[in-house]
Amino acid sequence: MYLQLYRRYREAITTGKLRPGDRVPSVRSLASELNLARGTIEAAYEMLISEGYFVSRGAAGTFVSPRLANLPDLEKARAAVSPERAPSRPDPAPGEVRPFQLGLPALDAFPRNAWARMAGRNVRILETAAMTIPDPAGYAPLRHAIATYLGVSRGITCSPEQVFVTAGYRGALELVCRTLLHPGDAGWYEDPGYIFARWSLERAGMRLCPVPVDAEGLNVNAGHRRASQARFAVVTPTHQSPTGVALSLPRRLELLEWARRQRAWIIEDDYDSEFRYHGRPLPALKSLDRNGRVLYNGTFSKVLFPGLRLAYLVVPLSEVAKFREAVNHLPGPGSILLQAVVTDFMEQGHFARHLRKMRNLYAIRRSYLVDALSQTLGDRLHVQPQAGGIHVLAHLKTAQDDKALAAAAQGQGFAVEALSSWRMRKGKYGGLLMGFSNFATAENALASVQRLETVLRNSEVG
Repeated sequence: MYLQLYRRYREAITTGKLRPGDRVPSVRSLASELNLARGTIEAAYEMLISEGYFVSRGAAGTFVSPRLANLPDLEKARAAVSPERAPSRPDPAPGEVRPFQLGLPALDAFPRNAWARMAGRNVRILETAAMTIPDPAGYAPLRHAIATYLGVSRGITCSPEQVFVTAGYRGALELVCRTLLHPGDAGWYEDPGYIFARWSLERAGMRLCPVPVDAEGLNVNAGHRRASQARFAVVTPTHQSPTGVALSLPRRLELLEWARRQRAWIIEDDYDSEFRYHGRPLPALKSLDRNGRVLYNGTFSKVLFPGLRLAYLVVPLSEVAKFREAVNHLPGPGSILLQAVVTDFMEQGHFARHLRKMRNLYAIRRSYLVDALSQTLGDRLHVQPQAGGIHVLAHLKTAQDDKALAAAAQGQGFAVEALSSWRMRKGKYGGLLMGFSNFATAENALASVQRLETVLRNSEVG
């Protein structure tokens, strides 16, 4: 992905779409727009700076180098971008919501008025605490609110001292790697699994061992056979990413016993457990942990909006001192003002009301997409049943290349992802991952699916 981004920028410069002296988006803003990890953007920018295409001017931002005004051999440089590897996906415009976009909550249903009111209030009563050097572990009232929420909703008994607020899920993974792991450590990784976590861990130097996922979630016995001495396991037990299955109770107990015996760490990513449409949300794996081996991660990106870049990590009580020391050497979660708004949002009951509203809304919007897929692509795709989440997995009924289909769809502005891209090892079947949260009406979903059907049919002909 970082090479694709690097090539896009290089091509934009050599073709004159970006001119010398033009400012480019910050790493944070571009990562949010493209729904990519910041590390991916940073890697592309570092290559462009090292080759002289970009210049960094610190707080002023990053710019196309003014020295490229007389760049020679523009046509030759343009040809250097390999046609077969050039990205087919057009860059989305800032703020654009693309059809089928993954990981994006229903932005049209967010309580903007209540949020703006609380944001304005926090700005008006700006406290000294918000103007001084912030606690790198996070705003204390927010940590208290998170601990209270987890005790009630997720069955996790923890103190505010065990909660560390981070700059997104990547920030939580970085904190874990810095505190408990070392480059070269081996870890179990769900296959297929959350692709952005994989990239972050690999960039941190971790050796990931792909462990297959079946109808009961992570296959713990397979993990034993492949890497019994692993130092950690990354799991999404409540709603496996991307298949949507839940880790069964026997598998949970097996995983906890392995971690106890091997003194390994379990990184639990509870990324969208709040959105379960049948019955109450499943309890967190952390709630069963009696030996202090589970590191629990939650995020506000899927519940509120990704632009917050706020997540949280709950660590075992025995490890608080280590994490407290490690977090002092990291940037922290950022502005206290934003954390204060989230705190008010939770403490005043807006958070709980928003979750209840979203559960009902997402159940309806999921049906919009599933019905449209069944009506239009039922002969080609089979939608896997699932009890929650904000995306669907549609398995291909034929032996088509899901990466090629996804690439064709992305080239037409659809944010469809190939299941194979989320695998570390080649699977027996392909599939397409599609978000549904921003389909406001059944007609909207049907129109997008019909356009997608045309793209897929044309790609077959081609």
